[in-house]
Amino acid sequence: MSQQPLFDRALVADRRRRALSTNKQEARFLLDLATQEISDRLSMVSREFDRALDLGGHTGALSQALINSGKARQVIRADLFCADPNLPAPDLICDDALLPFASETLDLVASPLSLHLLDDLPGALSQIRRALRPDGLFLAAVLGADTLYELRDCLTRAEAEVTGGLSPRIIPMADTRDLGSLLQRAGFALPVVDTEKFTVRYDSAFALMKDLRAMGAANPLTARQRNFTRKEVFLRAAELYATDYSDPDGRIRATFTFVCLSGWAPHESQQQPLKPGTAKQSLADALKTFEKKT
Repeated sequence: MSQQPLFDRALVADRRRRALSTNKQEARFLLDLATQEISDRLSMVSREFDRALDLGGHTGALSQALINSGKARQVIRADLFCADPNLPAPDLICDDALLPFASETLDLVASPLSLHLLDDLPGALSQIRRALRPDGLFLAAVLGADTLYELRDCLTRAEAEVTGGLSPRIIPMADTRDLGSLLQRAGFALPVVDTEKFTVRYDSAFALMKDLRAMGAANPLTARQRNFTRKEVFLRAAELYATDYSDPDGRIRATFTFVCLSGWAPHESQQQPLKPGTAKQSLADALKTFEKKT
C-alpha cells in the first residue's frame, strides 16, 4: 500500500497563486528575511559563480540579491508552480520536487522558504546536488522546528477543549541535526547548518493567521480537517494565545525559526580530512598534556 503524501502539493500551488495575485506587501517579510540570510552567507564566499539559480524566490527579491552581490554572472529565476504576475516573466516555471536541470549545469543554487514543503526532501537535495557542477554551492533557508510553536500549542489545546479531538494544523519541521544528516546523505561536501530565530509581534492571533493566509502558508497537510472548524475553536485559541504568549502591552509573540543550509558539490580542491593514523602530532602534544601508555 502506498503511503499518503504528507503535503497536498496541489493546494500548496493554488495558495501560492492566490498569494501572488493579492500581492500584499506586508506579508513579504518572511521571504525578505530569508533572502537576507542567504545573501549574508553568500557574502562570506570569496568566489564568483557563472550560472546561479533562484529556486522559487517569488517577488524577485532573491534574484535581485544574487545580481547585486556581484558574484553571479548569470541568474536564472525559476518560479514555483506559476509565474509571479507582478514581475517580468521568469526564465522558467518548475516544481522544486522535480528539477528540470541536467547534471552539472549550475554553479549556485539558492532556495528561500520552500523546501520544507516537500514530501521527499532527501530526493530534492540529491537532485540539487546532481545539478551542481563540481565545487558548486547550495544555499537555502527553511522553516525550523520551533516555528509557530505558540500557535500550535494554542490551537491544540483549544480544539481538544472545544471538540474533544485533534486535527493536524501546523506542518512538522526538521531540526538542525536531521537537516545536516540529509545534506551529507545527498552527497554535499562541507555541509553547514545553523539557525536564526525571529520574534514577530501581532495585535492578536487573528492578525497572525491573516498574515499566514496572505503568504499562502495556511495548513497544506493532506490529513488536515476538510470541513469547517467551529468558530469557538479559534476564539478559544485566541484567548489562550493572549493569556500565555503576550507581552505587557497586550501584543502576542509569534516565533519563526530559519534553518540555513549550505553545502558544496565535491571537488578535489576542497579541504579533505586526514586519513586515520596520518597525523604528524598527537592530541596530547597539541594540548600539552601527559599521555599515559597502557
